[in-house]
Amino acid sequence: MMKRLIAVVTALVTAASLVACGSDEDAGGGGGDTLRVGTLSDSKPNAYQENGEFTGFDNELLKAIAEKQGLKLEFVATDFSALLGQVANGTFDIGSSAISQTDERKKTVAFSDPYNYQSLGIAAPDGSPVTDENTLGGNRIGVVQGTVSDTWLADNEPTAQAVRFPNDAAALSALKTKAIDGAVFDLATAEVYVAENPDAKLKVVHSITTDLPHGYAFKQGNTELIDKVNAGLKQVIEDGTWEKLHKQFEPNAPTPPEFASKS
Repeated sequence: MMKRLIAVVTALVTAASLVACGSDEDAGGGGGDTLRVGTLSDSKPNAYQENGEFTGFDNELLKAIAEKQGLKLEFVATDFSALLGQVANGTFDIGSSAISQTDERKKTVAFSDPYNYQSLGIAAPDGSPVTDENTLGGNRIGVVQGTVSDTWLADNEPTAQAVRFPNDAAALSALKTKAIDGAVFDLATAEVYVAENPDAKLKVVHSITTDLPHGYAFKQGNTELIDKVNAGLKQVIEDGTWEKLHKQFEPNAPTPPEFASKS
């Protein structure tokens, strides 16, 4: 009799434990439905953190897409140099940080439909020998490792002394202290850094427009999520949300016709 009683009690305790574990999982992430988004904390105006919230054009656009499609998002900061690998290995469900869709990157991750295009800006402090794209050679030029800026510099001015940084903040700090002669950023980012750091006397000495589209990054094979994001992207373009956010975060950049409101 005692053995039967112990067995019943043990079974009840085990069942209660399983229920409790299930409740914790549901409370922690909606049963696993929350999508982890890898992004940057310091790359204005595309992806950055302000007052504890992740914002910027790319992140606000993704939030609007998620709302249209009923998706839950959790943003997590990382360095760009690690981001695509973290998306590829499943650490993040989505990568959001003005990621250009290069052929090389497509070998590692899948992309959404385009939602913007890549433009680069060369920034330099007052008195720098870097005055345009033809004066990069022989000078110390900062880039964020693994970005299009990094590959553009290597392809277009291999005699420049590339100084690679893990993130924008480190590159900007070196530029402000003149530890480097110039830096290549996303154009909109370079313009923000010039405007927000008047004491450093920075200026954009050259801009480069490319036809490389930006896209959100996904683990290869995750077609269901990619399809949902693409459907939501179409919705936010059609209802004018894309244009509204673009004017908010990149007021000096023209709107490509394919992203103009259809309403």
